Amino acid sequence: MDAGDAKRNVALVGPNGVGKTTLFESLLFVTGTIPRKGRVMDKNTVGDASPEARERQMSTEVTAATLSSGGLEITLLDCPGSVEFAQEARAALMGVDLAVVVVEPVLERMIAVAPLLHFLDSHAVPHLVFINKMDRSEVRYRDLLDALRKVSARPVIPHQYAIGRGDSLVGYIDLVTEQAYAYKKGGPSDRIPLPEDHREREQAARRAMLETLADFDDDLLEKLLEDQEPPTEQILADLRKTLGADQVVPVFMGVAEHDMGSRRLVEALVAETPSPSTRAAALGIPPEGPTLAQVLKTWHLPHTGKLSLVRVWRGTVEEGMQLAGMRVGGVYRLLGANQVSIGKAGPGSIVALSRLEDARTGQVLSNGGAADLALPTAAPLPPLFAYAITAANRNDEVKLSAALAKLVDEDPSLSVEHDPEMHQTLLWGQGEMHLKVALDRMRSKYNIRIEPHAPRTPYRETIRASADAHGRHKKQSGGHGQFGDVKIHIEPLPRGTGFRFENRVVGGAVPKQFIPAVEEGAKEFLQKGPLGFPVVDVAITLNDGQYHTVDSNELSFKMATALALKEGLPKCQPVLLEPILAVTISVPSDYTSKALQLVTQRRGQILGYEAKEGWPGWDAIKAHIPQGEMHDLIVSLRSLSQGTGFFEWSFDHLQEVPDRLAQAIVEKHREAAAAH
Repeated sequence: MDAGDAKRNVALVGPNGVGKTTLFESLLFVTGTIPRKGRVMDKNTVGDASPEARERQMSTEVTAATLSSGGLEITLLDCPGSVEFAQEARAALMGVDLAVVVVEPVLERMIAVAPLLHFLDSHAVPHLVFINKMDRSEVRYRDLLDALRKVSARPVIPHQYAIGRGDSLVGYIDLVTEQAYAYKKGGPSDRIPLPEDHREREQAARRAMLETLADFDDDLLEKLLEDQEPPTEQILADLRKTLGADQVVPVFMGVAEHDMGSRRLVEALVAETPSPSTRAAALGIPPEGPTLAQVLKTWHLPHTGKLSLVRVWRGTVEEGMQLAGMRVGGVYRLLGANQVSIGKAGPGSIVALSRLEDARTGQVLSNGGAADLALPTAAPLPPLFAYAITAANRNDEVKLSAALAKLVDEDPSLSVEHDPEMHQTLLWGQGEMHLKVALDRMRSKYNIRIEPHAPRTPYRETIRASADAHGRHKKQSGGHGQFGDVKIHIEPLPRGTGFRFENRVVGGAVPKQFIPAVEEGAKEFLQKGPLGFPVVDVAITLNDGQYHTVDSNELSFKMATALALKEGLPKCQPVLLEPILAVTISVPSDYTSKALQLVTQRRGQILGYEAKEGWPGWDAIKAHIPQGEMHDLIVSLRSLSQGTGFFEWSFDHLQEVPDRLAQAIVEKHREAAAAH
């Protein structure tokens, strides 16, 4: 047996509100890891230990804890369920042997798990499903299974079958052993005779399970064709094998709040979770070689500094050793916010390492120089929502950049953009809640209060007509004066052309050495046109001018050009332009019509929609949407699609703003400029 095969690593994932943290607490309790259970509403659970999580009663970052059962050491990672914190879950999933996908027994909410299942399958992460809160649903169990099958690309096979439902929930039938059990609140289930009125359904479900497994085992298929009863050991072996290869999705059930099904789930994790060596082999990691570890999560803690949660894929990590040129300060096993120093950790372990200052989430670390192979990583999610941020106290601006860098280090789905044109710093993330949590951390960890605002849109202006203009700058104040005189022609250019300058002066009316000053003066003036925004798609032609042999200089011709443009541009019918983004919205097909309405409500132009490739039952809508309408698009999209919708965007072109709206934008811009 591999040295790490007495360990297992399991992530609890699933949509927000399904009870993952409650299940996490229950699994720790039933295995004796903790003496008593906490409750999310009481803010005393092992998970959700941060102030931001407890205030909102929802997970905002990964929590790790290790339990022992059946001779194995199982490290659990409780991952946030909100789509706004999906980066946390995705990064953690890169280092586990199995994911437990927790769902509720609500047919309408099953679609919410589709993006997660797609990610798991895309990265071949073995996973099973745990249907929680079974005492709160009157939905038939087979309907729940059918709903899961609609959102899963892998065959969904029940490992258990429910006896009763809702208030009448009795327990379950194990389809492998065909033994029935009755739940007992707070205690182990009692074995009971298999109810006769459930025998037919149990037999049909078991037969379907075996037929699915037989698709991957010719020997089992032969037994079924000959009506032979396969031994329990063979069924379990097939379950382990197909689960480890991400070929099937077994389904378990229970009520984590009352520890119902928790003990059986632990037994399944012990018996069926792929071993660390199996997972390492699936990723192409040779068993021999230097120590290899991967960072799954980064924390910056107020008193202890930087902490990196890592998966040890090969070799041993020890306190004081060098990894990727960094000295390991300490090796810790975690139980929520508590750290226990263990000095070293072998292959298959998930532990926390301190003082790896330059380590980044997803990074592969080795003590053999550069890491000898690349491992899959969770790419940072594209930005969907932004705040323009300023420090409430100007004295905090100096330390703001360092604090933002630590936030982004902890959460790669955050990003910071400095926009010099609009004089704003943008904090990008996955949604409004995501950024509010980030700003709360700024206050609680770094004592920096932030004032968030909606980002300003980078409007432009252009012209519709041509005009001639004359500008003369003359200044005499003793000694050398200033003199410059230009006659220019202003005309519009096709959209997207930019700026063009042409010199048509003949006879030396404007000396050659001053021509660049005219062009530069035009460029500088066009940074703020008659409407108050940068002017684009304009051609300036210098036709004539005058100069003075003593008083003319570059500055004089710059000033003269500015005066000419100040006179001429208002005659050219200036119009406001807004940036238009190319947006691809992805939603389940049931929500396509609502998403189309959302686009039109935001002055968007629908270009078409089609089935989303690789996402059965989903559509991809292509549209052009004004950037000024994009700020909270993700909030509305998630609201209409049960949190499942998402989009990608890029700048496409500039387009005229409707007159009435343009007037309001210009007026608001002038008021803001006057206020400053």
